[in-house]
Amino acid sequence: MSRPDVVIYHNPACGTSRNTLALLREKGVEPTVVEYLKTGWTKEQLQDLADRSGGGVRALLRERGTRAAELGLTDPAASDEAIIAAMIRDPILVNRPIVSTGKGAALCRPAEQVLNLL
Repeated sequence: MSRPDVVIYHNPACGTSRNTLALLREKGVEPTVVEYLKTGWTKEQLQDLADRSGGGVRALLRERGTRAAELGLTDPAASDEAIIAAMIRDPILVNRPIVSTGKGAALCRPAEQVLNLL
């Protein structure tokens, strides 16, 4: 069934993201799929996801395979505002997949994490 309250921020090139989307569909949930590398992010979206996930902005930062360290974003002194601004400029800096439902939001690594949101 289609569930407009379930949104997956998806990167089709990522195996974990594909697995999470497949798991949602296996459970009968057709989420809204947002390919964030194409659509980009807003400050409000990122802050909302960080708040609702309970992990904060740093928990959404993708370090592996990105320029996060080079940009100083992994430095403990880097502010949330600086991290969010960098994520807006370069969406690949956001880890994936992030799933949002009425129960909250989570970085679904591993994919089975999504089950806690259903």
